[in-house]
Amino acid sequence: MRVRKISMLTLATVAAGLSLTACGSHTTTNSASSVASTPQASHSPATTSQAPTAGPGGAASQAPGGSGRSSRVSGGVAPSGVRQKPGMKCTDQIDYAGDPRANAVINSIGDRTGYCPDPEHGSAPSGTREKPGTRCTDQIDYSGDPRSNAVINSIGDRTGYCPSIEK
Repeated sequence: MRVRKISMLTLATVAAGLSLTACGSHTTTNSASSVASTPQASHSPATTSQAPTAGPGGAASQAPGGSGRSSRVSGGVAPSGVRQKPGMKCTDQIDYAGDPRANAVINSIGDRTGYCPDPEHGSAPSGTREKPGTRCTDQIDYSGDPRSNAVINSIGDRTGYCPSIEK
């Protein structure tokens, strides 16, 4: 019973907090510092002392049109890359083959900033390219390697390259 009361209290607190943040002014500014120093009209005297809250990207401004996307990324630096097309994921828009980041990370950057990040190309792992459908331990003789077959094969599955033999 006590847990149920606590969870209801938590839910009520979160709902109240969200309802307060939904009633802010929607102005467009160039940086978070200018928002904090610019006086803004408010609907009640109690909200005049509140500082603007930063969104998930760390920027306090909202893009025109109310999409919730910031026109700047944290640190006040203009985003680089290609503008994300409405309704499209960055990974569907640009070829990120060879990029070491996960698709979810790439798409979240695009959702947060409105721009698809430039592809990063990490250096190719050392070793032999894993043949499709063949395990690394079936492809290369790892006798004398102190690692287990499972570890060797998982490296090949993860990177696409069979690791070099360790002695």
